[in-house]
Amino acid sequence: MMAGQVPILVLKEGTERETGKNAQKNNIQAAKAIADAVRTTLGPKGMDKMLVDSLGDIVITNDGATILKEIDVQHPAAKMIVEVAKSQDMAVGDGTTTSVVLAGELLKQAEALLDQNIHPTVITNGYRMASQKALEILPEIAKKVTKNDTETLKKIAMTAMTGKNIGPDRDYFADLVVKAVLSVASEVNGKLKVDVDNIKIEKKAGGGVKDTQLIDGIVLDKEKVHPRMPKMVKGAKIALLNEGLEVKKTEISAKIQIEDPTKIHEFLEEEENQLKEMVEKIKASGANVVFAQKGIDDLAQHYLAKYNIYGARRIKKSDMESLAKATGGKIVTNLDDLKEQDLGYADTVEEIKIGNDYMTFVRGCKDPHAVSILIRGGTEHVIAEVERALHDAIKVVGVTVEEGLIVSGGGSTETELALRIRDFAHTVGGREQLAVEAFANALEIIPRSLAENAGMDAINILMKLKSMHEQGRKSHGVDVLGNGIEDMYKLGVVEPVKVKSQAIESAMEVATMILRIDDVIASKKKEGQPGQGGQQGMPPGMGGMGGMGGMPEM
Repeated sequence: MMAGQVPILVLKEGTERETGKNAQKNNIQAAKAIADAVRTTLGPKGMDKMLVDSLGDIVITNDGATILKEIDVQHPAAKMIVEVAKSQDMAVGDGTTTSVVLAGELLKQAEALLDQNIHPTVITNGYRMASQKALEILPEIAKKVTKNDTETLKKIAMTAMTGKNIGPDRDYFADLVVKAVLSVASEVNGKLKVDVDNIKIEKKAGGGVKDTQLIDGIVLDKEKVHPRMPKMVKGAKIALLNEGLEVKKTEISAKIQIEDPTKIHEFLEEEENQLKEMVEKIKASGANVVFAQKGIDDLAQHYLAKYNIYGARRIKKSDMESLAKATGGKIVTNLDDLKEQDLGYADTVEEIKIGNDYMTFVRGCKDPHAVSILIRGGTEHVIAEVERALHDAIKVVGVTVEEGLIVSGGGSTETELALRIRDFAHTVGGREQLAVEAFANALEIIPRSLAENAGMDAINILMKLKSMHEQGRKSHGVDVLGNGIEDMYKLGVVEPVKVKSQAIESAMEVATMILRIDDVIASKKKEGQPGQGGQQGMPPGMGGMGGMGGMPEM
């Protein structure tokens, strides 16, 4: 710059900017911090995290997606890693920790290559080639499974629930999950489809986790609105209303002045007649059960009870849709439109006491593709963790039924992929070969983490594993519970191919995206906002933990 020239300010005052190697290093550090936070939760001997938010609410879990969702992450690169866990959870339900740990390790391996002055584009090309090769190899080493093979499906459910807080009851829950998934599986255009939304999950504290039950139908956390209504209705004809049985209020603000005392009586009588008329319309349609999305007036309750009609109110919209799907009924807005063909059918609608509360059970629905799982447990925290375990297992079994391909778990698949990709690396010309080899090394973080979390000698285990796979023992992995190496198919540790392919693909995508960033321009924070993670003395990747109370093992 020539003497006396004024410097040109392009960016707004207070903007922070990092360029080149610095920006890459900072982003990689943040991603590694996130990966290290969840790495200790991997496998049967993985530990849990206790997350305390600013209100003092507690979440205890070792589910990768839940941990990362609860942590208030500030650093932009760390947020991208959190997205990987979310997309993995939505797509296949399991493998969230795997995908995040893998993404962190890919970046760690890339860091070493960057230090050797290898261009980020070369690394990202190598990673892409390697992940494509991995996706080609997976179906080759996979086994086929059909929906009739309930034993294998149970093993898949049990593998997905490993390490969660339901230990000895895994067998019982795996059975529930497989029954639930198979009952909602349907054939569409010759292909099996599993809509896991048809499996409704209800929670009620009290009892033990073993009291969790599968209900063939739908469970509503609602009681009947009037004590004189029947406790149980057989051959239920169900009216579904997305309004209430209440006197209509006008949209505009209106005032009614009554000057003559006798008119009060008339006014009240008119209200009563309106409500009576509504109930008459329901009775005329032939319905003997009413589920209303809004309220049911006291007087309407009285008339419904008089006609022996079972009624429940303030049903959630999602529950109404589930009821419509299961019972074959239509949701009606205007009572004048309610006809017999709009009613849903079920064998029984019954009120049952669960714990201290009453719940409504709708069983034997017209469409059998709807089931509910009622989770019980000693405390809310236990129930929440059981729900997360079931969510993973249901999704994973659903994916397996749809795709029909499984691979062995326990780090065996990753070890086999690493071996094959190393061989493939020799066929790749140029500097990309180094990136392909780095990808193979990164895959070994999974068996290494499983061994480390179990307190085993990770290096010894990895060496033994590699030599076994070189001898052709493709399904040998880390036997965490037996402290050694074992055939994973023999131990029943199996996972769907989809979980692996999704984890590899999403980890590769986010790693390559972060590697290509060489300039981070951060605008000035507005007043009162927390500082940017990775700056202002925060550990990289974790900016302001949203009031997290002393997080263990992070």
